[in-house]
Amino acid sequence: MTGVLAADAALLGFARALRAAGVDADAERVHAFLSAVDALRPGIRADVYWAGRLTLCGDRDDLERYERVFAAYFGDGERAGRTVSAPPPPRLRLVVSGGAGAATRADHEREAPPAASLASAAEVLRHRDVADLDAVEREQVRRLLAAFALRGEARRSARRSPAGRGEVDPHRTVRELLRRGGEPARLRRHARTDRPRRVVLLVDVSGSMSPYADALLRFAHAAARGSRTEVFTIGTRLTRVTRELAHRDPDLAMAAVAAAVPDWRGGTRLGELLRAFLDRWGQRGMARGAIVVLLSDGWERGDPELLAAQMRRLHRLAHRVIWADPRKARPGYAPLAAGMAAALPSVDAFVEGHSLAALERLAAVVRGADDA
Repeated sequence: MTGVLAADAALLGFARALRAAGVDADAERVHAFLSAVDALRPGIRADVYWAGRLTLCGDRDDLERYERVFAAYFGDGERAGRTVSAPPPPRLRLVVSGGAGAATRADHEREAPPAASLASAAEVLRHRDVADLDAVEREQVRRLLAAFALRGEARRSARRSPAGRGEVDPHRTVRELLRRGGEPARLRRHARTDRPRRVVLLVDVSGSMSPYADALLRFAHAAARGSRTEVFTIGTRLTRVTRELAHRDPDLAMAAVAAAVPDWRGGTRLGELLRAFLDRWGQRGMARGAIVVLLSDGWERGDPELLAAQMRRLHRLAHRVIWADPRKARPGYAPLAAGMAAALPSVDAFVEGHSLAALERLAAVVRGADDA
């Protein structure tokens, strides 16, 4: 029973990783996925692959994301969907109850490819602190982070698009009547469209955040693939790195960021840099109605009162302010750092940021989901 529960937890972790990558794997699809895996062979990689692909993917755009997440979550190797050969036709044979045939089958099932074991290892890795990982584990986390997608909470825009229901679109209706020479025609309708809010990421690259900087910037790289995401680094200087993160290859993007950021592993002047951001970009519109995420441990070398004043200013401009602190997950944590204590009254959501699972929850909070 314990093994079954562990396998289910691992498969649920895979579904959460898909959601973080932008696949709409809702509860109904996840239930269908678990049922399909249970009906097939949970230990066979190809069966898990096809069960998930047929139940969790809703459209063509999901397929590429599914391939990336599956390869990262279940380990390296060729993609299961392309290497599966047709099973041999069943052979009728006489089996004596309790004889060697039954034992042989049980031994064969025990020797099945350990897809569930790989998934369990990936599920454990999702909850590990990034600062404690070895080189191999960091590489697997990087592959999973490369499949992330970050979309801001949807808002109703002023633009309208053709729809089956909604208000009558007079312009399109008149054009249709003219095209028909005045003959009666079906009324054309339109409705307001939803548009994701802009997301602004402020990533702390100071010395105290150095164990997490690489993972957080790779998270930002995945987020920057969206057209409405801006990324800045903060330390002793404020640096806009959205253009550097536009490289499709994560390693090239990290190299470009390393060349562009002059203040790696320095101190932190959160209040001054937040004021610089608001004066130059935020007040002009980048932060207005946006979701602003600060990824920092809150250590402040400057005046905490300045940080508190700038956080209040940011809170008035932004739709939501989210703070992700990698230190929050540590036992006995309390927001005692001067910067963190000054900022919290102006924060709408205070979350962890130490692990892959924590970043998945952060992505869910950004998109406005109740369940991370």
